[in-house]
Amino acid sequence: MKCARDQALLSCYVSSGARASELLGVELGDVDWVKGQLWVISKGSRTRQPVPVSPEALAHLAAYLEEAGLLPDGMPLWRTRRGQPRPLTYWAARRIIQRADEAIGANWTLHDLRHTAATRLARDPELTLVEVQTILRHAHISTTALYTVVGLDDLVDKLAEHYARPVQPPTWPQRYEASDIEAVFGAGR
Repeated sequence: MKCARDQALLSCYVSSGARASELLGVELGDVDWVKGQLWVISKGSRTRQPVPVSPEALAHLAAYLEEAGLLPDGMPLWRTRRGQPRPLTYWAARRIIQRADEAIGANWTLHDLRHTAATRLARDPELTLVEVQTILRHAHISTTALYTVVGLDDLVDKLAEHYARPVQPPTWPQRYEASDIEAVFGAGR
């Protein structure tokens, strides 16, 4: 991301888990700097709801607003950078991600940013699944549970530690005869 707007937009998406259209509708009055949250119009209920946002995202947002200037009330935060400033559309935000994809050889979408936030939240041992469901505003816990699946790539370090541990020889209670252990488990046990 080469500009403050794009850095702020990406950081807000990845830390809040907001849907693309929800975040694009945020106005200056929807930013709660103290509580670290943004107020969005939820896709499902069409009600105004808070979503958390990271301190890093707020720092990027502040840099973007300092660079672009504050908008009058009623105008979405995210706006075009060329020509007369106008609200950033879904398709323009999508194109920002596509340009980043081209630069790094990825294939992300705006919705993948929500998935990234959901996965990060669901894998945090300090958050319960119900808390993550609340943050993401999922209607059903089963939707949130999809993000708890651990991928093999995530286990590489744990598997390396497992294989590096010395193998502990089995021990048996003394009440068992060695010949019985050998008959059940084979020689060398």
